Amino acid sequence: MISRSEFKVAHLTSVHRRRDIRIFLKECRSLASAGYQVTLVVADGAGDENIDGVRVVDTGKPQGKFDRMLKASRRVYKAGLLLDADIYHLHDPELLPYAAKLKRRGKRVIFDAHEDLPKQIHGKAYLNAASKWFLYHFLSWYEMSVCRKLDHIVTATPAIQSKFESEGVRAKAVNNYPLIGELDEPLAWDSKQDLICYVGGITRVRGLKELVRALVQVQTSVRLQLAGQVSDPGLEDELKAEQGWMKVDDVGFVDRKGVAAILSKSIAGVVTFLPSPNHIEAQPNKMFEYMSAGIPVIASHFPLWREIIEGNDCGICVDPENSQAIAEAIDYLSTNKEEARRLGANGLMAVTTRYNWVAEEQILLSIYDGLFKE
Repeated sequence: MISRSEFKVAHLTSVHRRRDIRIFLKECRSLASAGYQVTLVVADGAGDENIDGVRVVDTGKPQGKFDRMLKASRRVYKAGLLLDADIYHLHDPELLPYAAKLKRRGKRVIFDAHEDLPKQIHGKAYLNAASKWFLYHFLSWYEMSVCRKLDHIVTATPAIQSKFESEGVRAKAVNNYPLIGELDEPLAWDSKQDLICYVGGITRVRGLKELVRALVQVQTSVRLQLAGQVSDPGLEDELKAEQGWMKVDDVGFVDRKGVAAILSKSIAGVVTFLPSPNHIEAQPNKMFEYMSAGIPVIASHFPLWREIIEGNDCGICVDPENSQAIAEAIDYLSTNKEEARRLGANGLMAVTTRYNWVAEEQILLSIYDGLFKE
């Protein structure tokens, strides 16, 4: 009988924070709770520590863009090597070259495809059509050529799993569903404020300009709680120049307790990503987090998203490029509080019974257990 406590597991990331929802809160903690010796190697500058049974090793915050792109990944790789782990679980495309190196050293290696890497290129507005074409095909070839050599690919969605499997690569989706009860801070609907919220990365392709413009057309007194960090150059100034910005409460990055507080006082959560190839088949974590908080979702009308939102009767799907449609959805939920409450309750029920981390944790553990038995 194999004892999980005999094995050392190292999760490596040069991009994500140590308390990243998928990497730390879900995967690392689940593995540690199951008995594995888990170390998370990061590059966030917050120092070494032990959290919830997970050892965190920090290689230091990158100094500038050049250091982040070219050197941070190497430092994370070197720190990982010192651990002499039995399984290495890598989370960033920047670490793919080191995934191949680890395999040459005889290590078991998992790559976690959070997104469809080649399809991300289509969302890069600063690239011209020729550059996008070249990078898309190069990254498609490179990603697959490396991943074929690895022991397993963990994906965030079934669509990404299918992509790898179609090329003969062993892959399994571990969906980014929420932790039950983490963000559910019940607040009577009569006590909620006239607020909607957006929580997550702030980029152009996630439809933030269209959302802010919608606030001008909203007929009620609703304000937007905007929580997250701007990553696109110049976008913050562009958003602040919009007339609708006067109805925005920009709270910046908040921790999980802060997220729970924002969701509890909001009447709806917004996830109106624009129709880039990497979004249409994605399952945005925030959609499920809004549902887990018991608030209705205003989401893009992509087929998969409509299947989830309309199939569970837990929100409204709109054209994300149509600010008027977004405004009408906001007004509807603001003026029909009982309907908003009903939709939110349906979303919470869907998360409680289906879209939650409990089953996904078992899939993750089965992948690890299987690798150790081989």
